[in-house]
Amino acid sequence: MHLSLVKKSPSALDDFLASVERRAYRSALLTTRLQADALDVVQDAMLQLVQHYREKPASEWPMLFQRILQNRLLDWHRQQARQKRWFWQAPAASEDDEDEWLAEPVDERDTNPASLLAATQDIERVLAALEQLPLRQRQAFLLRAWEGFDVETTAAAMECSAGSVKTHYFRAMQVLRCQLALTE
Repeated sequence: MHLSLVKKSPSALDDFLASVERRAYRSALLTTRLQADALDVVQDAMLQLVQHYREKPASEWPMLFQRILQNRLLDWHRQQARQKRWFWQAPAASEDDEDEWLAEPVDERDTNPASLLAATQDIERVLAALEQLPLRQRQAFLLRAWEGFDVETTAAAMECSAGSVKTHYFRAMQVLRCQLALTE
C-alpha cells in the first residue's frame, strides 16, 4: 500500500479544528465568562488533541476533543473554586469582555434580516439562560443539543454514566424551558 494513503493529511486535522473552534470557544466562554480564559482553555484542548491524538482516526476526533475540552473546563472550574477559597476575589468585569459574538448569527447562510434579528435575540436569551445552569447540566446540554452527540458519546466525553447524562440533560431542559418561557 502506498504510504500517502496510510498517513492522514495535516490539513485534515486543521480543517477539523477550524470546524469546532467557534462552538468550543462559545462553550468555554459560557463557563469562564472571560474571553482570555475561554481562549486559553480552547487552545489547550486543541493543543492536547494535536499532541496526543493526531494519529487517531478522524472519526474519533470530535469525541476526543470534547472530552479534552470538558476536562479542561472542569479543571478551570476547580482552579477558580480553589482561588476563591484562598483569595476571595471576584473577577473584574472589563469593557474588553463585550459579548460581540452574540450579535453574530449561528447559521451564516441565512441572509434574511428579519430572521437574523429574531435568531440573534433568541440566541442572547438562550445563552443568558445557559449561563445560569450548573456546570454539569450545561455540559450535558451543550454536548447533546449543540454538538449533537448521542447519550453514550456524551457520557464518554463527560466521563460519567449514561444515566447521569440523561438526568443532567433533563434537568437542564426543565430549567431552560422555565426560564425561556418567563422571558417571552
